[in-house]
Amino acid sequence: MAVKSGRAAARPAAGKRNGSSDKRKSSGEAAKAPPGATVAIVGRPNVGKSTLFNRLIGKRLALVDDRPGVTRDRREGPGRLFELRFRVLDTAGLEEAFDDSLEARMRRQTEQAIAEASVVLLLVDARSGILPLDRHFAAWLRRIDVPVVPVANKCEGKPGEDGLLEAFDLGLGEPVPFSAEHGLGLRDLYEQIRAYVADTVESADAEPDGEREETSEVDAKPDEEPSEPLQLAIVGRPNVGKSTLINRLIGEDRMLTGPEAGITRDSISVAWSYRGRDVRLFDTAGLRRRARVAEKLEKLSAGDALRAVRFAQVVVLLLDAEAPMEKQDLTIARQVIDEGRALVVGLNKWDACRDRDGALKVLRDRLRRSLPRVRGVPVVTLSGRKGQNLDRLMAAVFEAFAVWNRRVPTGALNRWLDLMLEAHPPPMARGRRLRLKYITQAKTRPPTFAIFCSRPKELPTAYLRYLENGLRQDLDLPGTPIRINLRKGDNPYAKKD
Repeated sequence: MAVKSGRAAARPAAGKRNGSSDKRKSSGEAAKAPPGATVAIVGRPNVGKSTLFNRLIGKRLALVDDRPGVTRDRREGPGRLFELRFRVLDTAGLEEAFDDSLEARMRRQTEQAIAEASVVLLLVDARSGILPLDRHFAAWLRRIDVPVVPVANKCEGKPGEDGLLEAFDLGLGEPVPFSAEHGLGLRDLYEQIRAYVADTVESADAEPDGEREETSEVDAKPDEEPSEPLQLAIVGRPNVGKSTLINRLIGEDRMLTGPEAGITRDSISVAWSYRGRDVRLFDTAGLRRRARVAEKLEKLSAGDALRAVRFAQVVVLLLDAEAPMEKQDLTIARQVIDEGRALVVGLNKWDACRDRDGALKVLRDRLRRSLPRVRGVPVVTLSGRKGQNLDRLMAAVFEAFAVWNRRVPTGALNRWLDLMLEAHPPPMARGRRLRLKYITQAKTRPPTFAIFCSRPKELPTAYLRYLENGLRQDLDLPGTPIRINLRKGDNPYAKKD
């Protein structure tokens, strides 16, 4: 049975509770849910939940792989289906576990998503048929006071016919034949969920997971309150406490945590407000050395984490106080600097550190020797588990963001350049003097300067480093990447056509 492109709207709706019709519907017209309706996607592992999530939001945000159990944290995004606008929650595969294992913690995350949902999509795999685990969770969902729509995924072609018919036995109404990978059955899904999803205009600020246009060309005015949330990414090696830190900051168990290394796989964004300032936090997967990454899934997770860095404005590099600034930490820091993002170093697990003076000495020495391009980067000692020094961390984040946005007047820049040239003139090149005529700040985020000179290609890199260090020290730009672009001025004596 191939998936049909559409069905009559008069068909009985699938969403039912305890075998009775949903009371939200009125005769002849579907009742509209209030703005901010939420659609949760649940089901056992490897039935295509993340593929459906990507289909509804129109972007490939959630990681998709053939192996079961890829998704662990619940991810949210702005969904769109024809004129309907809603929030979509992707969840981990439902497991029959109630202890303190990783599977049980994943199940509790799914239960929280169901509690927030306006309607739940129970996804089953039509090709493998209805398994006992599908029946078990269907019976559990029937006891919960939330509308449930069964969706038989992977229904393209004849292999899914039997599974589609078996889905009627779940007792949740007529299943929706669907193919998340190919986008077949969207009209049928629309007919089923429109009774519970508000017909609202898509919100301009609903852009989780960093998917937005980069606006670094636009400078923020210092006297105005920023209208967009600050994009803050937490990165680091596996098991340094990134998810624990975010949970402590927002005050709830939003991220999946535990003693196991590498729990987080997707880059998950969370909207948050700190003292009246909107912040969007990004939890990322732990980044290991590239030589140790062999599996496809870990490569996808690392790529997702680096994408979060590219869309962030400030990046907190979280370190383990017992092993501060290892080689991999330096590699991550260089990647952040190359992307031009403001950097803050957080030394986590400070409460368990035995040699605090030694750890700080090692960290500062390696920062000074290995990261001279961001001299003065702020370092904050903290404990995400106990919530120590979190206010200091956020103060450093906002200060780094302010420096990242700082604009220096052109007059002050040229007076500074005259002093730098007087102290150390540029060297001769092929017997001729290099002339640096003029400097201006081209943009912020990060601070970028343009210097007009006579022969840009012959100015030594060492002299550029001298100018960069002077900018950072004399013009109060500590700990932020600085870019200098050399431009050749027009020759007034050159012949013009």
